[in-house]
Amino acid sequence: MPDWTRFYRATEGRPPRGTLLRALDLLEAEAPPGLAVDLGCGAGRDTCELLRRGWQVLAIDGEAEALERLKARCDLPHGSRLETRLQRFEDPGFTLPACRLVNASFSIPFLPEPAFRRLWVQIFAALEPGGCFAGQLLGVRDSWACGDGVTAFARPGLDALIAGTDIVWLEEREEDSTTVRGSPKHWHLFHLVLRKPKTP
Repeated sequence: MPDWTRFYRATEGRPPRGTLLRALDLLEAEAPPGLAVDLGCGAGRDTCELLRRGWQVLAIDGEAEALERLKARCDLPHGSRLETRLQRFEDPGFTLPACRLVNASFSIPFLPEPAFRRLWVQIFAALEPGGCFAGQLLGVRDSWACGDGVTAFARPGLDALIAGTDIVWLEEREEDSTTVRGSPKHWHLFHLVLRKPKTP
């Protein structure tokens, strides 16, 4: 069973992800903050930045401890713009509201492929025209790619997945490093900021 307490302690003081910041800079240059959904919010390193910048946030996580830690960090008035939901993405009743931004930092690859595909369709159905997805997907050479219940992509498969979106940022990275818990790991990642076209 994952040691989530250790994970949250290791990540909750870290800065927001670069993918989120790129999406925010693009969206905020065009209109005031709106509704963002943070999928797999954890202890809130990205949610807190969204709240700080004036966004309404629906933060979703499958671990109660994550949401408890997040709410403890969000003092009023920021907390008044935060809604939390304890739910797993693969649950049959999982839905997303219409929103301008979906953020998924290292959260959605950890689904079996059928559930991942359903969620991916939901994400882009929920996004308003011109809205953004920001997050990470796993490449096939990542150490975690061979695990049960994980979805990973070779570059042709990724290109097929994101066809029809406007690519704001796509960076493929591969390196040997460690996890936040200090374990050695080979990383193969796609960092993504994708935009739903403003017109069909």
